[in-house]
Amino acid sequence: MISRRAPVSALAALAGAMVLAGCGGSTEERRGALPSATELAPTASSEPAASATPPTPPPEPPVDPAAVLAQVEGTCAASGPFLISPPAPDASHPLRVLLTTPGASPTGMVARPPGGSPSVQPAAARFGPPPSIATSLERPAPGTWRFVAHRAGSALACVDVEVASEPPRVDRNEHTNGAWRATKSWNRAEEDLFSAWVEALFDTPTGDDLSVGSLHAITSDPARNLLHDHLRLAEDEPPPKGLRLDPDCADLPYFLRAYFAWKRSLPFGFSRCSRGGQGRPPTCLERFGHTDMGDLEEPPRQRVRRMEAFLRRRLKDTVHSGTGRTEGSSDQTDYYPIALTGENLRPGAIYADPYGHILVVAKRIPAQDGSAGILFAVDGQPDGTVARKRFWRGNFLFADGDPAFGSPGFKRFRPVRLRGTEVRGQGNDQIAQSADWGDFSIEQDTLGVTGFYDRMDEVISPEPLDPERALRAAIDALDEQVRARVRSVDNAEKHKAERGGAIEMPNGPAIFETTGDWENFSTPARDLRLLVAIDVVRGFPGEVTRRPARFVLGGRPPAEVKVALEKVLSSELAARSISYRRSDGRPQSLSLADVAARATALEMAYNPNDCPELRWGAPAGSEEVASCTRRASSAHRARMERHREWFRDRKRPPRP
Repeated sequence: MISRRAPVSALAALAGAMVLAGCGGSTEERRGALPSATELAPTASSEPAASATPPTPPPEPPVDPAAVLAQVEGTCAASGPFLISPPAPDASHPLRVLLTTPGASPTGMVARPPGGSPSVQPAAARFGPPPSIATSLERPAPGTWRFVAHRAGSALACVDVEVASEPPRVDRNEHTNGAWRATKSWNRAEEDLFSAWVEALFDTPTGDDLSVGSLHAITSDPARNLLHDHLRLAEDEPPPKGLRLDPDCADLPYFLRAYFAWKRSLPFGFSRCSRGGQGRPPTCLERFGHTDMGDLEEPPRQRVRRMEAFLRRRLKDTVHSGTGRTEGSSDQTDYYPIALTGENLRPGAIYADPYGHILVVAKRIPAQDGSAGILFAVDGQPDGTVARKRFWRGNFLFADGDPAFGSPGFKRFRPVRLRGTEVRGQGNDQIAQSADWGDFSIEQDTLGVTGFYDRMDEVISPEPLDPERALRAAIDALDEQVRARVRSVDNAEKHKAERGGAIEMPNGPAIFETTGDWENFSTPARDLRLLVAIDVVRGFPGEVTRRPARFVLGGRPPAEVKVALEKVLSSELAARSISYRRSDGRPQSLSLADVAARATALEMAYNPNDCPELRWGAPAGSEEVASCTRRASSAHRARMERHREWFRDRKRPPRP
């Protein structure tokens, strides 16, 4: 029974659990999730959440390139926005082509080289929204190329690209007072391209982890970044030659938006905002833009260094996580709240939780054949690490009832326009009535916690789900989360062995957000989310009686299905196990059932001064705890006892 908990939603249990840290707060999660945080190295999970992965569609029949090309003979016009990078291609430089295909998902691309015959072009198709397909050529032949996106042989979009024989002259200096010169305006086409670029940048197979030591480790990868060296300034070479990009969670959305705007010559705006508190939400006080270099008396003339100074000094010193929690009804904000629809939950949208963490939507995988849909997001950490997360209740915290929370939830960047040297944002009414946007809504402010998760469940997985498959996906999520915690605890033990000494414990809500060794090696945020995960999994069988319409019950009564799911849950938790290293070096195996049964002990298991046995909730007097050689001080234990209600009630305290 979980009688004192809020009801859990089906979605909360469906989509794997990689755990997040508060922005500027505990790095326990990144320490645990990143065995190596220095290179871009997606690695398979220890136990991939196979049941959460949509089935692979059957292979399509062969496509006749000539037949596809014949459908667009004559004038070639793209049906949706397209991106050519670099904007003036030549035969000595890689060419990247992105075509968006609103209304239909492409399955392939055909290319016709200058004076040659069409052929199937290797390309990556993505769901979006918007649907898109991208390809690259390392050294394209000079002349006119034609690229055609198709779906099962039916042409969807077409674009001609002129490739020069010689590279154009490039001016490496910036002759402007701002960070860059904006010559274009934001519209639906640019928004679509921004979403498609973000999706490609963080695209990784569903069962893999994406954990990198910095954003520039991703932007410097030409296989991911469709705007790689777009300006021909070697701007995406590894630092120090190229841009050094090291955003935390609050900075990450701004860095992505500014980077895209810089490459595409678009305006960019940001605000100085309060952090809120004492019953008041954050408010934005002053707007700036790419035209404003702030207190940089002599900005670098070299364009790459100028952009780096803008990002890492001007922008980073201004924005913070409170910016994302501003009131949804206010026009004076950088983000505006959106209606919860599949079209609006697009790559590039952000999620602001009530406690100050920010994530960027990176990819959606649609539900199909009884599998739940998946929503991926990425977040940054104080050391610049960027990692991918899946939507579920433990990662995307939502709360209401405290005015200081402001308006948490999903939002998008407010479109901005340049007026002279001033960057102005469009108001909510303008956005709501705009044909290019039209997605402003304060719906999320009215849903309540349970209503929010239920609504997200319906958006990500519109059709009823197979209950047993959904339960196994929830258990996969818990399994992943527990395995990630093994690494976190092990990292703390390695630190203690190498450095020794007690780690000072902060008081009050600062246990979740501080600096130093406590930030690096304690696990309060991870453990709070683990407790939520345990509740979600334990409570999942009850979802079929709370919301029977969300599941395919095959004519069986919900109560009967609940009993069957409880049996599956019991056997699966007993069958899955992890192993941690005890104080004497011996491995200790725990089943997921053991971990779940220790939920009460895990409410006080986050202190790195405790031995690993205590951090895994070993029962008093057991053989397991006999090897424990280290305990937190009595002062620490007393402090943890005072804070225990946060973990018992699964409710993180608001910032003071």
